[in-house]
Amino acid sequence: MCLLGPNGTGKSTLLRTLTGLQPALSGEVNICGDKLAGLSTTQIATHLAVVLTERVEAGSMTAYELAALGRYPYTNWAGQLSASDHEVIRDAMRRTRCEALSQRNVAQLSDGERQRVMIARALVQNTPFIVLDEPTAFLDLPRRVETMRLLHTLVRETARAILVSTHELDLALRFADRLWLLTEDRQFIQGTPAELESNGTLAKVFEIEG
Repeated sequence: MCLLGPNGTGKSTLLRTLTGLQPALSGEVNICGDKLAGLSTTQIATHLAVVLTERVEAGSMTAYELAALGRYPYTNWAGQLSASDHEVIRDAMRRTRCEALSQRNVAQLSDGERQRVMIARALVQNTPFIVLDEPTAFLDLPRRVETMRLLHTLVRETARAILVSTHELDLALRFADRLWLLTEDRQFIQGTPAELESNGTLAKVFEIEG
């Protein structure tokens, strides 16, 4: 799914609320039958993985070590990784085409490579939901297409629900199964790309003067 809307309509606020990064202004968020507000950080991390817009400064970490951080909800107090943990990490890096980057320092990775490692880290958490806020923000056009295609493939291969906030209307129409639209008057509209395009909703939400 892709979350779309003009600037200032509250896309980031909605994502931060859905992921427990800020309290709800009203109402409540439920995930897997539990109230999000009543869950600990570790419990939330077993339900959903989050990839934010901000670039991660990982110091001298390798790509493998960064991806491995996704196992923290399942390790002991010392953060020791088991053989099965390492298998999960290797599988995630294979699915995101990061295997060749495993021993590279994160600081040496391109923006596209780093984003693939961050998606691998989200997969490593082994959650039913993954939320990404503007995952293509710092990427050139080929890497934007590559990232959206990768996420689309992961939905099919891993049976996870993936929600992406994006300004890339063309890529959302091409790769999303469903769209969530936030309008300037704070309406919430959802539907398939074909439905929202054919009934004129997209044109109305994104129309500009002239």
